Amino acid sequence: MTQPQKQHRHFILHKPYGYLSQFITDARKKKLLGELYPFPEGTMAIGRLDQDSEGLLLLTTDGKMSEFVRGRKVEKEYYAQVDGLITPEALARLQQGGLSIAHEKQMYQTLPCKVRALEPAPDFPERSRRVRDDRHGPTSWVAITLTEGKNRQVRKMTAAVGFPTLRLIRVRIGDIYLAEMAPGEVREVEAFALSTPTDSVLEQPV
Repeated sequence: MTQPQKQHRHFILHKPYGYLSQFITDARKKKLLGELYPFPEGTMAIGRLDQDSEGLLLLTTDGKMSEFVRGRKVEKEYYAQVDGLITPEALARLQQGGLSIAHEKQMYQTLPCKVRALEPAPDFPERSRRVRDDRHGPTSWVAITLTEGKNRQVRKMTAAVGFPTLRLIRVRIGDIYLAEMAPGEVREVEAFALSTPTDSVLEQPV
């Protein structure tokens, strides 16, 4: 007898600052995703945002969907607030790829990506912990679109060109946008609407 196909569930979350992108941990006094919503058993985060990062996080009970979203055919866009006024030269270096960043005890060369300065600065709600006082110098914002997903990659990339990231927010995965979701807000959806780039520099062989 044919077994009925399992009905998977999918969620969109605005991960707040200070939460781990997981449901269990050995660390004490850590905020976990299960505190934000009664996710069903078997739910997994698709690609993690580190504790200090914010923004769009997809969750699913479908392992195949998780593997597809984490792959290099789906764009992930981040807004990074960096220390200092980022220069055209730094933007070009980020975009052209070839930056050496540490990954799993080795050096990794980044791929070409989409990069642009954000002017004016995006209007996000104040973070639960302030980035810093304006008296410590100017900051600027940059949008970076990747199909890679190395650990803390955006932070390592901006640091490599001399502009450390102070605040990092993922705003898009494929065709799914963070939009007006409030920090901590969760939406259940029937399916993820995701497309792959067709005319992008990100299509270069990897």
